[in-house]
Amino acid sequence: MAAGAPPTAKHYLDDPTNAVLSGLRGVTLTNPSLLFDEANKIIYRHPSSIASPENVSVVCGGGSGHEPGFSAFVGQGALTACVAGTVFASPSAQQVRACLSQRLPAETQGIVVIVTNYTGDVLNFGMGIEKARAMGKKVEMVVVADDVGVGRAKGGKVGRRGLSGTALVVKICGALAEAGASVEDCAKVGRLVVDNLVSVGASLSRVHVPGRSVQEAKEEEERLGPGLVEIGMGIHNEPGCEKVKTDLPGLVKIMLAQLLDQNDKDRAYVKVERGDHTVLLVNNFGGTSNLELSAVVTEIVNQLGNSYGLKPRRVISGTFFGSLNGPGFIISVLKLTETGLGSSKSILELLDAPAEATGWSASIKPETWDKEYGEVEALVEEDEEDTRATSLQVDPDLLRSALKSGLERLIASEAEVTRYDTIVGDGDCGIGLKRGAEGILKMLESDRVTQDLLTSLSKIASVVEATMDGTSGALYAIFLNSLASNVRKLDSSNPTELTPKMWAQALDGSLKALGKYTPAQPGDRTLMDALVPFVDTLGSTGNTRKAAEAAKKGAEATKGMKASLGRSVYVGGKGHTEVPDPGAYGLSQFLSGLAEAL
Repeated sequence: MAAGAPPTAKHYLDDPTNAVLSGLRGVTLTNPSLLFDEANKIIYRHPSSIASPENVSVVCGGGSGHEPGFSAFVGQGALTACVAGTVFASPSAQQVRACLSQRLPAETQGIVVIVTNYTGDVLNFGMGIEKARAMGKKVEMVVVADDVGVGRAKGGKVGRRGLSGTALVVKICGALAEAGASVEDCAKVGRLVVDNLVSVGASLSRVHVPGRSVQEAKEEEERLGPGLVEIGMGIHNEPGCEKVKTDLPGLVKIMLAQLLDQNDKDRAYVKVERGDHTVLLVNNFGGTSNLELSAVVTEIVNQLGNSYGLKPRRVISGTFFGSLNGPGFIISVLKLTETGLGSSKSILELLDAPAEATGWSASIKPETWDKEYGEVEALVEEDEEDTRATSLQVDPDLLRSALKSGLERLIASEAEVTRYDTIVGDGDCGIGLKRGAEGILKMLESDRVTQDLLTSLSKIASVVEATMDGTSGALYAIFLNSLASNVRKLDSSNPTELTPKMWAQALDGSLKALGKYTPAQPGDRTLMDALVPFVDTLGSTGNTRKAAEAAKKGAEATKGMKASLGRSVYVGGKGHTEVPDPGAYGLSQFLSGLAEAL
């Protein structure tokens, strides 16, 4: 950002013009068979990369900001060229004319131009097409209108908007052109796809356009309101049909009803019945995490099967037709129907055909989809019971009450541990400790604590392995399993109760085992700053309360200590001077609660 310029919303590029040009240039760097006409913002295939220049050329385009649509769809088996406008604005008729007359093979038998149903795109591409026709070129236009968020009444004469279903039209027409079909057949199949296609989007917020001021971006974000999701939102920040407060299952239920409910006469554009063959495309607006998008796919597929009797032949997920950084997604359902063009030219086969375009990320081969996969017998995990009883005994009621005291204290401290970890780490320490503590409490309530100490320790270790993940989970699991092993070494022929000294001996051996897997020592700002003082003090005094107090002091001493290990190493700032190490603090809380009950 230039010095003295007003602050803009956070983007790597504040100048939208530069963002568009640099973004288009980047497409040619990830696919060396493409060229960039910067003056006209056209991405097109290098003539030497086109094996059959007489084949139909397929062109698409529109405003920028919808990447990878559609510049990254240029390549073998997809688009021949793409014309880009500025952010959310149609390219000019001059740009379109330049593409159709100068950037396609001279030998091409005809051109299919695919356009989303927005007024600017239809008009500017239409003017370019008419100029090309006047020059003697054979050109057909396919207008994609797949949105059901805007129903018939509201859409009026304009009709439905074009959404992510455009990606399917592009891929199918591109594959058909690659196969040598005529321009008439390519256009006919493109329109057939549109006629059997429905889409609807939803978003948690509006998108940020590069170059907008901080205030403008804030206003866009606040237009929706807290806790609301907008259904039917367009890809240019256009308002949707309704704002709702719901969870993911509720949201998907509403969206699928708009797509498939035949009783909704305002939106029943395509008749899809139970058992019909379909393709499902779940498109990321651009700002939805892959983790959440995958969860969205799961919910959609489950509801399609349970509520509509549909099992899609293909499930395609990813970012195909974006809206900058929008935190939303679009559901597109394509009903498969016959093309009438014979073998190898069905809609599904054309969709499956190979494409060398970075924007088409569907990588699963058709034979993988079509193979019958039998049921795999579910793995039933049995409880790990110690097959050899030991003579090491413990009062099960005392063990249960002591553990419960420590675990409940740890759970009560979760918010504080999380606050500390948010300052110096990634914020997950408290939740992880709480999850493990709740798992052990559940085990204790099921009366699985026995008089045999080794059996109880093994069960606790198994719970920790199953409920705690991340670094702390691994450390605790190693420590507890080693503790069980060291306790076994203390077994004798006569029934024996472990003394504090024997506990200290076993715990010290576990510390040594832990040292094989982590270099952490007291002073490194880790849970070892609480664990080591506890073990050492228990060994020297035999007093559990004094040991717990030493652990507490060790944890407090980490305040101001610079981390040498763990994620805190990568976190800058002065947070380490304000709070103790979260792991050490959490452990000290558990040990204090444990000691109080003994």
